Amino acid sequence: MKRIAWLDWALLLALVAMWGTAFTWTKVAVDAMAPALVVGARLVIGALVLLCALALLQRGLGRTRRHWFFYITIGLVGNAVPFLLISWGQQAIDSGQAGILMTVMPLFTLVFAHYLLPDEPLSARRIVGFLLGFTGIVVLLGPESLVMMTQGESTLLAKLAVLAGAVCYAAAAVLAKLRPRDDATGTAAATTLVGAVLLLPWLPWGSGASDAAWRAPTEAWLAVLMLGVFSTAIAAVVYFKLIERVGAGFVAQLNYLIPLWAVVIGILFLGEQPELMHGVALLLVFCGLYVAHRRSPTTTPMRPAPVIAATGPTRGRGN
Repeated sequence: MKRIAWLDWALLLALVAMWGTAFTWTKVAVDAMAPALVVGARLVIGALVLLCALALLQRGLGRTRRHWFFYITIGLVGNAVPFLLISWGQQAIDSGQAGILMTVMPLFTLVFAHYLLPDEPLSARRIVGFLLGFTGIVVLLGPESLVMMTQGESTLLAKLAVLAGAVCYAAAAVLAKLRPRDDATGTAAATTLVGAVLLLPWLPWGSGASDAAWRAPTEAWLAVLMLGVFSTAIAAVVYFKLIERVGAGFVAQLNYLIPLWAVVIGILFLGEQPELMHGVALLLVFCGLYVAHRRSPTTTPMRPAPVIAATGPTRGRGN
């Protein structure tokens, strides 16, 4: 497994900040707009920003069929489908239950990567590390959330929808690693554009929700703009660059760190009081990260025994 440099951790934390803050911007936006419209506008803004960046950098998109196969597949599996599934599922279940379901994404990524990525084999150490991280999230959300997950048959489809979204994200992470060699900005632009185009039929064209969106307050449109520029465009470039550098398994840990980021934001900016379980959860998550990515001790290769010249007549191997 490739050694993780400090720059990789910095990029991962930047992604945590951009995608973790997206929950706040989304909450502000969906209070005034339909969820499908928020997601569609976010992807359209992100695609426009990335296409402008490509023009300024004088870079292009991959033009082969193989490139576009991956662009379309990642745009579908990593953007359009999970966005719709998770948005639909969260109409019936609370964020705590959705958070637990989403944290299985790294575990699915481990399995997919084991079979599809030769440089990311499954190991007992990595499994233990990711299970420690999952335990930390359960501690953070509280044991009562697990009880809630087992109750209420009416929410079964909603839970399955969020779980399917997590599986989509895991598959997209592995596909991003398998894609043909390409510029990270170009890949981000193409996949975001594909996601926006695929979501166009789902937008509430000509409906009351669409009309109400144009009368939404300024802070709602500002939230959509922040989602498009930071949580979609810039985050996508960092994401694909990080996938290239360290692989899908490392990047999948975002789903462990984002809930912790939300807790920190609440403590620093919303006046929420830290609790003991926050510290325990943080410790478990970081222990999991350490175990999963600790380098195995290297053994010094044995030197071959010196060949001693025979003084007598030599004999062939077959004799």
